Amino acid sequence: MKKFINFLILFLCVSHLNSQETIKDFTKPNVLFIAIDDLKPTIGSYGDSFAITPNIDKISKNATVFMNNHTQQAICGPSRASVLTGKRPDYTKVRDLETKMRDVHPDILTIPQYFKENGYITAATGKIYDFRCIDEFGDKPSWTIPYIQENDLEYPEGYGNPVLAYYQNEDIKKRFSELIAEAKSKGIEDGMTYAKEIYKPPFETSDAPDEAYRDGAIAKHAMQLLDTVSKDSKPFFLGVGFKRPHLPFVASQKYWDLYDRDKIKIATNQKRVENGVEIAYHNSFEILKYKTPEIDYIVKNGLLELDPDIQKKLIHGYYASVSFVDTQIGKIMDKLKEKGLDKNTIIVIWGDHGWHLGDHSMWNKHSNFEQATRSPLIIYAPNTNKKQLNVTSPTALLDIFPTLCELSQMEVPKHLDGKSLRPIMNGTVKQVKPYAVSQYPREKHTGYSFRTDRYRYTVWLGNNKKSTDRITNKDILAQELYDYNNDPLERVNIFGDKKHKRTQQTLVEHSNTFFKAEAEKAKQN
Repeated sequence: MKKFINFLILFLCVSHLNSQETIKDFTKPNVLFIAIDDLKPTIGSYGDSFAITPNIDKISKNATVFMNNHTQQAICGPSRASVLTGKRPDYTKVRDLETKMRDVHPDILTIPQYFKENGYITAATGKIYDFRCIDEFGDKPSWTIPYIQENDLEYPEGYGNPVLAYYQNEDIKKRFSELIAEAKSKGIEDGMTYAKEIYKPPFETSDAPDEAYRDGAIAKHAMQLLDTVSKDSKPFFLGVGFKRPHLPFVASQKYWDLYDRDKIKIATNQKRVENGVEIAYHNSFEILKYKTPEIDYIVKNGLLELDPDIQKKLIHGYYASVSFVDTQIGKIMDKLKEKGLDKNTIIVIWGDHGWHLGDHSMWNKHSNFEQATRSPLIIYAPNTNKKQLNVTSPTALLDIFPTLCELSQMEVPKHLDGKSLRPIMNGTVKQVKPYAVSQYPREKHTGYSFRTDRYRYTVWLGNNKKSTDRITNKDILAQELYDYNNDPLERVNIFGDKKHKRTQQTLVEHSNTFFKAEAEKAKQN
């Protein structure tokens, strides 16, 4: 009788298990990987009291916030290729928006690909990689669920796909239609190309619902993917890539209304650096592509001069776009909680680089200055932080790959260039590296910038030299040194100042050590 009862209990248990759709494997954590295009630390949890980002702030309350984190190169394609592979731009060779990552390295390993090889279901929506640097499948080796292009996402009836992937304002859409008709009357076949050469606003407002814009549609698709992956017994890696606050700054009026235009302050430092280096600057060429009859762009001595009112509108649009994305993140977090997955999911929020908002009379990214290289990185790992941990030691986006491996109990691939940040997160150490390295090319010259907890040393190399080459003093064009304790706005280049001789010597030694190590790795490869 006892044997029969035991058999009956076992039978009922098995029957119950078989009746469930899936039994989720909670032995490995899931990963929610959120990339935000052109996001600088305009976030409440980073100390920006003007920013309205309640959802990111809520995540930060139980996460590690890396306050001194930096990109490898302040432009989308190179930054993302570096993050996703854990290798520096001089290895990936993706230093522009044309080189395709797997054309150079067909077998290069990516973060989602490695998770897929370790038993994860992997999926993505939106901008994870830069589409110009990968295949049309969003990098096919990375995903178990086929990637859907943004043009094929669902948009509300009556709105359709945003014009040029951006605009939902009716007046703007009407103007594009007029210009396309004008092109046709002139016998020009490609009317849209004709139109955007004349008219391409850098910002807009509308009464359109969130889902009518790309980021709203991306959030909606992310929630659908959460429904799908939550039914599988495997753990998941879900990438969600938001497009704003990249230009143009497009969002519903309600997000613009969060901010008082009268309280917006323009950059106080719009001058060249004293004892500065000419090659360090750019003329904000990206924003010059966004034009309306009302905006007058004036470039003097290689720098952009903008009317203060236009500057305020741009800054307003940037913050409105950040709040728009923050709301979409909140929707995804609600879905994660609804599915019961919030307790076993690592959440990574990162911006691919910073953004100039008028400092040094520059806009966009494309430099080695602080506002371009400093990039937000927030990591929530279940059972790691009971309250927000702010890390001020230098870290890099390059460190995400090894960190996720350790947090997911997976072996860290030995070839990665970054360092795992897990020891900082669990309180074992306060620092894993003495400096973070960023770089930026200017034609045949490249600047390498070394950011410590206090200083930035940038060395500009000539002769088309890269970090993987043998560097000598003959290759050095110019050098910069900034002290962020005494000069947070980078007003004075103190390189060569006798008062800072010891600091300068230490940083130059750091750079020499780095260059030698990179050249040695290049030989081995």
